[in-house]
Amino acid sequence: MLEARDLACLRGERVVFSGLSFRLAPGGALLLVGANGAGKSTLLRLLAGLLRPEAGALLWGGADALADRAAHAARLRYLSHQDALKPALTARENLQFFARLWGGEVEAALAALDLLPLAELPARVLSSGQKRRLALARLALAPAPLWLLDEPTVGLDAASVGRLGGLLARHREAGGMVLAATHLPLPLPGAGELRL
Repeated sequence: MLEARDLACLRGERVVFSGLSFRLAPGGALLLVGANGAGKSTLLRLLAGLLRPEAGALLWGGADALADRAAHAARLRYLSHQDALKPALTARENLQFFARLWGGEVEAALAALDLLPLAELPARVLSSGQKRRLALARLALAPAPLWLLDEPTVGLDAASVGRLGGLLARHREAGGMVLAATHLPLPLPGAGELRL
């Protein structure tokens, strides 16, 4: 279980949020909603261990989640609003890079987001929606209990959102957890909502 207790975050001299608490159990999903600049992306970075909270605690199974950053990083996948692709590498080569880090089946990940027809194209020639699908395909490589997603549907057409919905459902059915910052409805039935 992931638990936030009275988290506070400062950026410069500005309080982004404070007193933030929630729990997320295996199979659960939580939507982070709010206006631009409300702190959704900042919270995701904090949950990923990229930022330290100014106050409060982030717990994993009741223990300090950030005490061992390497162990925390191994239990999550963080997809920011940047796609983090190497433009000169093909779609397959981009996924092979992450498969070397995490393991997983590249062909299955490509298939999960309908990228097999584009597998040999360099990432630089893909449309913005195709690049987003390729970034999302990293989620299908190897299991990690916690997925942190920042605006995962940006640039996706309806069919791609449907494929993402299937990926999210399978992850949750296996006990995985999802936290997603979004301005648009996501295919996460039964998800809780945290307004920042």
